[in-house]
Amino acid sequence: MNSQHHEITRRALLARIGTMGLAAALTPFIPSYIWACAAINRATPASPLRGNSIDLRITETPFRIGDQLGMAKTINGTVPGPLIRLQEGQTVTFNVTNRLEEDTSIHWHGLILPQDMDGVPGVSFAGIKPASTFSYRYPVRQNGTYWYHSHSGGQEQSGVYGPLIIDPIEPEPFQYTREYVVVLSDWTFESPEVLFANLKKVPDYYNFQKRATREFLTDMRRQGLWSTLQNYLMWDRMRMDPTDFADVSGYAYTYLMNGLSPEMNWTGRFCPGDRVRLRIINAGAMTFFDVRLPGLSMTVIQADGQNVQPVVVDEFRIGPAETYDVIVNPTENRAYTLFAETMDRSGYARGTLAPRAGMRAPLPERRSRPLRTMDDMGMAGMDMENMDETSHASHAHLPHQAMGMIETPETRHAHDMNRLSDMPIDDPSHSTIPGVKPVKHGPDHHGTGNQAVAEHSQNRSGEPGRGLGNSDRRVLVYTDLKSLVPHPDQRKPEREIELHLTGHMERYMWSFDGKKFSEAKEPIQFRFGERLRLTFVNDTMMEHPLHLHGMWMHLENGTGVYLPRKHTVIVKPAERLSVAITADAPGRWAFHCHLLFHMKAGMFRVIEVTDQKSQM
Repeated sequence: MNSQHHEITRRALLARIGTMGLAAALTPFIPSYIWACAAINRATPASPLRGNSIDLRITETPFRIGDQLGMAKTINGTVPGPLIRLQEGQTVTFNVTNRLEEDTSIHWHGLILPQDMDGVPGVSFAGIKPASTFSYRYPVRQNGTYWYHSHSGGQEQSGVYGPLIIDPIEPEPFQYTREYVVVLSDWTFESPEVLFANLKKVPDYYNFQKRATREFLTDMRRQGLWSTLQNYLMWDRMRMDPTDFADVSGYAYTYLMNGLSPEMNWTGRFCPGDRVRLRIINAGAMTFFDVRLPGLSMTVIQADGQNVQPVVVDEFRIGPAETYDVIVNPTENRAYTLFAETMDRSGYARGTLAPRAGMRAPLPERRSRPLRTMDDMGMAGMDMENMDETSHASHAHLPHQAMGMIETPETRHAHDMNRLSDMPIDDPSHSTIPGVKPVKHGPDHHGTGNQAVAEHSQNRSGEPGRGLGNSDRRVLVYTDLKSLVPHPDQRKPEREIELHLTGHMERYMWSFDGKKFSEAKEPIQFRFGERLRLTFVNDTMMEHPLHLHGMWMHLENGTGVYLPRKHTVIVKPAERLSVAITADAPGRWAFHCHLLFHMKAGMFRVIEVTDQKSQM
C-alpha cells in the first residue's frame, strides 16, 4: 500500500467517525447485544450466539476509554465477549481459535462439566497454543446466569471474558417482562504484568486513601489523644493499614458496565410497570462492587445461577466471579441510576434504566471509604471462656489489647446468627451454622507465608461486610440465601477439611495454610461420592472470593435442607466459613481465590476427586 492511498484511507476513516459519532465509532469494540439493549425495546438481548456449534476467536483488538486508546485481548473482537445463550439439555461444541502470540484458554465459570473440558491449563488440559483451535464439547446440565473467561496469565484482566446464559427446560418460577445482562469489570491501560510487579515491589502501590494528619486530628478530637494514638500505633506495629480494601484501586482502574465507562452510561430501556430482570455478573479481576438502584428495591432470585427464595433488598455486595439475578419494578416514567460502587469507594461503574434513550438520573452521593476494625482482625473483645478451641494455628503475632465490642448493625447481624444457632433444628429451614461461636486460633504452623493470624475466627455470614449496614438500606447477607428447593443430597458431612487463608502483605504473598501453590504440589484429596465439609479460616485482613471448579459448594448458612449452592463464596477477614460438598465429579479441579493477583501469587490448589481410599 503506497503512502498516498494510506493517507486517503485514514482521512476517510476519520471523516466516517465524525459523521457517525462516537457511539458508532466504538461499535467494533462493544458487543452488539449491549447496543441493542440500549436502543431496542425487546425483552431479550439481540444477537447472542446460540446453537450446538459456536466459534470463538481470541485475538487483540484496539480498545478505547475516553481519550485513551489501547489494546485489549478480546473474544470475537469485543469487550466483554459475545453473549452466549444455551438451552439446558443440549450438547454444545465451542471451537476456540487462538490468534494471540501466547497460549490461551477458556474456563466455563460455574458450569458442571467433564474435567477435561474445564479449561484450566496445567490442571485439566494443556491450554490452546497460538494459531491452533481447541474444541470444548459437553452436555449442558443446568440453567441460569454464568460467564466465561481465560484462565491463562492476566488475559482475564485484559478483556477475555463474557456472559453465558442457559435457559431452563422447565418454565421459570419467576415472572418478568424483559431482561438485561449487566457485566461489571475493571479495566486498565497498564498490563497485568506491570500491575503485579508493582504490587510485589510496593504492596500498597495503588492505595491512595491512607489516613493522613488531618484525619488523625479529627480522630483525636472525637476519641481523645491517647485512644487515637494507641489505635494508630497498633496498626503501625502490625504493618497493616485500616484502609486496605483493594490491592488495585480507581487510581489504575476504570470501572466498566458492559464494557462502557461511567461517562458512556450503558442504558437499558423499560416501560413503566415492567418487571425487569437484571443478570448481574462481576467479571472484575480484582474488584468487589456494592450494587444499588436508588429509588428501586431489588428482589434477588438467583445467586451464582441457582434459584433462591426471593429476598427484597436495597443493596448487595458482589465479589469477583459471583453472579446475582434481581428483578426490579420501575413504575415511574423516569430514569434510575444503576450504581456499582467499589468496596474501597475509589470509583464506580454506572448505568441507567430509563424509558427513553439519552435519559440520566443523578448519581447517588458518594460514600466515604470505610476503615478496618478489630473485628476484621479477630480481636474484638471476645468472651474467651465461651470460645471453641481449634487444633490449628495460634494467636502469636497480634497485640493482645482487646478492644471493647461496639454494637453496630454489622455485629447485630452476628448476634442474630448466634440466636439462630441456638434454635431447634426440627424446622427444615433451620440448621446449625458451623463456626458461629468464636473459635480460638491454635498453634501457628504457617511459617513466613503468614504475616499475622487473628486470635479467633467466627462465622460472619450474617454480616453485610465492612462499609455496608450503616444505614436503613436493606443489604443482602449470606444468611438470607435459601435454595428454592431442597438439594437431593441431604447427608451430613462425614469428614471435614480445614483450610486457612494466609498471606503476607509486606511481601505480597498469598497462600493456603502458609504455602504458595508452587510449594504445595500435592492435590487436596476428595473421595468420589463422599459428602464432606470444607471449612475456610481467613487469617488475613482482606476478603477472598473462593471458587471451586467442577462441583457445587453448599453454603452452610443455617437454612437446613435449603442450603444455597454457590460456585464462589466470599470469606471475610477473621471469618470461619463452611461449605458442604458432594464429591461427584472425578478428576483434578482448580480451587483458588478469584482475585486474579492473589491466585497468581499462590492462593491456588488442585483438588483431586478419586475413589482411592488409601490416598485419604
